[in-house]
Amino acid sequence: MCKNIAVIGLGQMGSALALVAAKAGNKVVAVGTPQDKAIIDSCISEYGRHPNIEQHFPDNVTFCYAESWKAACKDADFVIGAISSFGVDWFLDDILSNMDPSKVVVSAAKGLVDHEDGSLVSYPEYWEAKLAERGIKRDIYAIGGPGTAEEIRRGEHTHVAVCGPDKEILKMIKSALETDTFHISLTTDVHGLESAVAIKNAYALGVAMAIGYTGRQDPEKSHFNSQAAAFYQASKEMVSYLKAEGASEDCIMIGLGDLYVTVTGARTRKIGVLLGEGKTYAQATEILSGMTLESIVIIKRLARAVKIKASRGLVDLKDFPMLTFVDEVLEKDRIQEFPWKAFTFSDI
Repeated sequence: MCKNIAVIGLGQMGSALALVAAKAGNKVVAVGTPQDKAIIDSCISEYGRHPNIEQHFPDNVTFCYAESWKAACKDADFVIGAISSFGVDWFLDDILSNMDPSKVVVSAAKGLVDHEDGSLVSYPEYWEAKLAERGIKRDIYAIGGPGTAEEIRRGEHTHVAVCGPDKEILKMIKSALETDTFHISLTTDVHGLESAVAIKNAYALGVAMAIGYTGRQDPEKSHFNSQAAAFYQASKEMVSYLKAEGASEDCIMIGLGDLYVTVTGARTRKIGVLLGEGKTYAQATEILSGMTLESIVIIKRLARAVKIKASRGLVDLKDFPMLTFVDEVLEKDRIQEFPWKAFTFSDI
């Protein structure tokens, strides 16, 4: 059955999810954030043309500005919040705190918030806790998994997962969004899924650094052995961390799939390769002007949390050489020798 769906945020992923929802036959309202005014201007005046992607939205998608979000969301069966890590508190203060608590909200944001004790919570958990402090009881659902926005928009086969507490609501979201190419798994493991798809950005940055680091030595040749060595270590550290967090096996595997697709073609790969080639962070971000680099936020928070846990004797930093290396590259603002030997093991 056709649903009314509001998508807040028309960046790369928000646009992709709006197109998916429209393809599934729903009535979609695309709501801009305060930073999306130019995008909404274009979509309204140029018959659905998004200025940053080479696609037009179909006729079952309408558009409105950030200040009109309440009217846009009033009749929505559920709302998708497709905001970046930099808009997390705006979404909390301006949207979630002022929206009917019974309205179903699905987050497409990827990230974690670190606490002083070294714990990390997902954005849904962060929002729920902050809303509870304000006397608001709300469950936040989330969508995540291995899928680049560009390929989702093109209709490539993609497998993601939706998480949340209520099984019937999860089934409703799946029914509304699933298409012949957009495949959806369901889980109640919110912390596991959201942790997996968040920390993959930190580790994808490390693997991408290895690509840039080895590629600069001889750019005319392939360097798959070294890339595989880095991917092995990134996967190993991800699995170790997620198991300690109690993530389900399926959520861990979704995270590893997301690691793969992020290394092969997402924004994180681009900055990682540049840093691996020896460029400073300022040089890399200048080259990638206009890109939202959420992987940098994730790596700093994850590294900070793991260091705190290590100081408390809860983990051993020697078990996280990839994480430690990537953090040091950002701290020193220049890549050093890659820690290949630290990736080896012995079970004898």
